[in-house]
Amino acid sequence: MKDFLLSLKEKFSGSSAQGEIDSDAYPEVGSGEGKDDKSRVTVRPFVMEEFEDIKEVLDVLREGSTVALINIRPLKDKDLVELKRAISKLKKTCEAIDGDISGLGEDYVVATPQFARIFRGKMQLEASEVE
Repeated sequence: MKDFLLSLKEKFSGSSAQGEIDSDAYPEVGSGEGKDDKSRVTVRPFVMEEFEDIKEVLDVLREGSTVALINIRPLKDKDLVELKRAISKLKKTCEAIDGDISGLGEDYVVATPQFARIFRGKMQLEASEVE
């Protein structure tokens, strides 16, 4: 009877006689193997050093599964006219793919494909209430 009670105590207390941890007590976190890559969202950083760098960002956005975080500081320091051209092109592409674009501080721009929207705080909430 004593052995039976000890075995019950071990099962309910979560420890075994050898002091090992029962592997069934903790859920296993999968590494995501076997998931389709197209169903995943990628957040990818970009650095805009010249106007031609916008092409890669636009291509990735058109594919539709990547959120782009673009550091515009190098181009901003180098040539403001080229920066305005690049941002204008980025805005047009985001509108065409029904995506979203927003500034993040002074040095970053965030651009998303159609599945995502950028939260803009209180102003966005008030605008949606008016409509």
